[in-house]
Amino acid sequence: MGKTQHEVLRAIFDAVVAASHPASILAPHLPAAPKGRVIILGAGKAGASMAAAAVAFYRAQGVGDIRLGGIAVARDGYGCDAGPVEVVEAGHPLPNAAGLAATRRVLELARGAGPDDLVLALISGGGSANWLLPRGGISLADKQAVTRALLRSGAGIGEINCIRKHLSEIKGGRLAVACGSARLVTLAISDVPGDDPSVIASGPTVPDPTTREDALAIVARRGLVLPDSCRRVLEDDSCETPKPGDPVFAGKDYTIVATPHSAMQAGIAAAEAAGFRPVLLGTDVEGEAREVARAHAALALAARDRGERVAILSGGELTVTMTGSGRGGPNQEYALALALAFEGADGIVALSADTDGTDGGTGLASDPAGAFISPQTLARARAAGLDPAAALENNDSTTFFETLGDLFVPGPTLTNVNDCRIILVGGGMA
Repeated sequence: MGKTQHEVLRAIFDAVVAASHPASILAPHLPAAPKGRVIILGAGKAGASMAAAAVAFYRAQGVGDIRLGGIAVARDGYGCDAGPVEVVEAGHPLPNAAGLAATRRVLELARGAGPDDLVLALISGGGSANWLLPRGGISLADKQAVTRALLRSGAGIGEINCIRKHLSEIKGGRLAVACGSARLVTLAISDVPGDDPSVIASGPTVPDPTTREDALAIVARRGLVLPDSCRRVLEDDSCETPKPGDPVFAGKDYTIVATPHSAMQAGIAAAEAAGFRPVLLGTDVEGEAREVARAHAALALAARDRGERVAILSGGELTVTMTGSGRGGPNQEYALALALAFEGADGIVALSADTDGTDGGTGLASDPAGAFISPQTLARARAAGLDPAAALENNDSTTFFETLGDLFVPGPTLTNVNDCRIILVGGGMA
């Protein structure tokens, strides 16, 4: 018996996630053990799983735990056993006290590394929230207030991280400064459009091409009201980050081990295996979730009208400018807008989800990753007393799909290569 369309959607998503999981991709990129210690510093949604894969690799090379150590800071619910590497679960998207305390220890370990040691920085999406140590007396509450304002403003990830870097003691290349004479090797899983190392987790080990003037311009453009402590830091020249060409980065290696594009190739293969012709719209798609959904819906409807059997795939990171008071995330809002644009058109189903396993939400590991839609979505919603257009207007996609039972809740995937949007056109509606 062939797979249902729902199962095909899930199989494509699972293939993308598997192709970016540290257990399967990290080992070929790990450097040989040094004479001294291997100090593992992990950050983000894959921070703990990357640390676990690194520990397994060095143990297999005969490196004893006495020479292995470090700390990995992951999102709440994204921890795993990493042997001698301490794992701390911390807040995301809002930073919290656990992340603050752990980041102090990260910098202590980096500053204590010697010339015979290897500092292995394992970076992934979510690292910006998990590694935080505000500059200039900025309180945790003020840092949280800035994060909330940025998330609600519709700012892109590059804009958000520009501001984060100039308010931080670890982001924007400052971890590299802390490592001193020790060898520093960074391995990263990219979750950002364009795979820019200075944007992934706010670039703690690479030069920062942005300036504090850029950060202030973003504040003005987005109409952000900053706490006084944060504005004082941004207006002070001392908050400037190390720039390209700074000798502190000489001899410090950086490799991206998984990208949205590389992971999506596995999704393409899964779509082909299910009998669909894949159409990749790109893995760096940005923009307002509802506007991108309308554009993608037009492509899918045109393909249906031509009688095609296709899987329309896309990645990237969409945004939501909050004007309502509802619950949701970019993938759920995209799915709701997509359903409205299809208006019950036969022969089309879709899944939009974040590959890390959570999309917006409250910061809990149990938050949804996205949502499914089908030709019956709007009819079922209206029969249940829901107004799909009103839900979209109120940014309340979570309530909408929760009521229908169409939320996608895979739980933490322990990796993150950003959004995975799949629209299947044709092939029956089993």
